[in-house]
Amino acid sequence: MKLLDALHSQNHGRPPVWIMRQAGRYLPEYRKIREKHSFLEMTHTPELAAKVTLQPIQRYELDAAIIFSDILFISESLGYPFEFIDGVGPVLNTPLLPKDIDNLQKQQPLDFIEEAIRLVKSQVSIPLLGFSGAPFTIASYMIEGGSSRDLKKTKQWLFHQPDNFKRLLEVLTDAIIENLNDQIDAGVDAVQIFESWASHLALPQLRQFSFPYLRKIVENVKAPTILFGRGTAGYIEELAKLHPGGLGLDWSCDLAHMRSLISSAIALQGNLDPQVLFAPEKTIRDECTKILKNMEGDPGFIFNLGHGILPDTPPENVHILIDTIKSFSCNKSSSLISSS
Repeated sequence: MKLLDALHSQNHGRPPVWIMRQAGRYLPEYRKIREKHSFLEMTHTPELAAKVTLQPIQRYELDAAIIFSDILFISESLGYPFEFIDGVGPVLNTPLLPKDIDNLQKQQPLDFIEEAIRLVKSQVSIPLLGFSGAPFTIASYMIEGGSSRDLKKTKQWLFHQPDNFKRLLEVLTDAIIENLNDQIDAGVDAVQIFESWASHLALPQLRQFSFPYLRKIVENVKAPTILFGRGTAGYIEELAKLHPGGLGLDWSCDLAHMRSLISSAIALQGNLDPQVLFAPEKTIRDECTKILKNMEGDPGFIFNLGHGILPDTPPENVHILIDTIKSFSCNKSSSLISSS
């Protein structure tokens, strides 16, 4: 399987391709289900979550599926549930306060995720990915009560109550490891960890409040891990020292240059700007081809976007992206055969 081969830097020919948020709002078949069910109903109902997970696989020739779920179910499992408000995103009705840390404990099992994984796994022949948010990112949602542009409350904890903040990160790290291993036991082949708010931290804070906890997760999860965070190119060498299976990168960096900085044993994933998928066909093909040529021959390269696909992306443009990768495979295979 190409994705797993790439995660072991053993892929040959074209790179595998999957798309962050590939099961989601840009697909008309997803929107049809969403008309009848809330986001939380869809994610909590294994049959619906499995159906949504499979939609992009049935439409496109992707090399991996990723389970339809949400990073904040870790928060829910610890007694801090959330709502999903259209146009706003996830909202916690009761944000976490410092005095609440001692009361954090597993309260809600996440069996519905595992059951959805088993349902999907029985219907696909390609690898299935699980995922989680990283401790810092989940902590930020819990403290802010949802998304935040500046993480003001989180940084107040971080700078004024660092010991309390670290205690929270420790609790979340243990919960994430347990959840990811449960996903693996249910059938996922690899997992991605989203440090979505990494770009809000300076390097000294990342070294204190992100990297140690990511390392613990990587060391204790029973399948290959991909670490992804926006704005991480500047410290890729430090991330590589965490020894993940792969590193996902956004569009702000040159992948070939990133490869020159880290071991070929670590896969690199990325990094097409999602906005390219709104461009004319020629532009989409040209931009994809630039990345493909830049990483040609790299056995640990996984093609993806530099962030999640945008909700109003034309579905037909995803076909163009995938066809470009498949066509590049044919060209590359021919050159390899002729030179052997």
